[in-house]
Amino acid sequence: MANGIRKYFCSNIFDMCSIINAKSGKCSENCKFCAQSSHYDTKCDEYDILDKEKILEQGKSDFNKGVLRYSIVTSGRALYGKEIDEVYDAIETINKETEGYVCASLGLLDEEGFSKMKNAGLKRVHNNLEASRNFFPKVCTTHTYDDKINAIKSAQKAGMVVCSGGIMGMGETWEDRIDMAIELRELGIMSIPVNMLNPIASTPFENIKPLTEDDMKRIVAIYRFINPRAFIRLAGGRGLMKDKGRSCFLSGANAAITGDMLTTAGISIETDKKMVEELGYKIQLKED
Repeated sequence: MANGIRKYFCSNIFDMCSIINAKSGKCSENCKFCAQSSHYDTKCDEYDILDKEKILEQGKSDFNKGVLRYSIVTSGRALYGKEIDEVYDAIETINKETEGYVCASLGLLDEEGFSKMKNAGLKRVHNNLEASRNFFPKVCTTHTYDDKINAIKSAQKAGMVVCSGGIMGMGETWEDRIDMAIELRELGIMSIPVNMLNPIASTPFENIKPLTEDDMKRIVAIYRFINPRAFIRLAGGRGLMKDKGRSCFLSGANAAITGDMLTTAGISIETDKKMVEELGYKIQLKED
């Protein structure tokens, strides 16, 4: 039934995006799932903002392979000082030199920061809620759920479209999953990444058993019922599934992050394109 709802409201359009880890590690926040937190000895790569030419190079490559959107993702609570200018320049350069759509995940910026990025040509911002309000304190204590909500609303006030979702399989209940889906609907979110926890060694969640494919199918279906018009986007952890998400794309999901994730290997753009086209989807190349 969830797939029927998806077809009715969203047709067979499929939204595919990719990401670049443009600033890695050394994060002040203590999110228990994350390899990039400075609170845990995960041995992840650590580097400052990549050169804009490197960011542009990967963007051009991904656009040429058929992704609609390319997101610049930076570690840390937010961007500060010259980092804002460096990302601004990268966004501006991509907009000038490609016809693709650039997105960004920049942490807890304020409205002024988001407005500046909009001036560079940024139209879409990513900021995950990660969990329900009830469960969030068990995931992170260095910032609050309301900090997340405020950042999302600040981006919206600045005229941005917001992409926001969460991570499944961190120990939350089904009620928590439903609560987050409702929260996202109330925030007007139309692009919802659904991640499956990929347990990272040396993080507090390293020993959590990954969800089953049946669990993920049910989660995707529930999110489609609650958010019938949204793009439900399979994201991190999809590579742990034997079918790489195929069954979820028949259970309500109609979007994906393709290629590598931030600190873990993903699924190639070519492999994903072949799979979703076999399922009868039409990959979106331009925004309506």
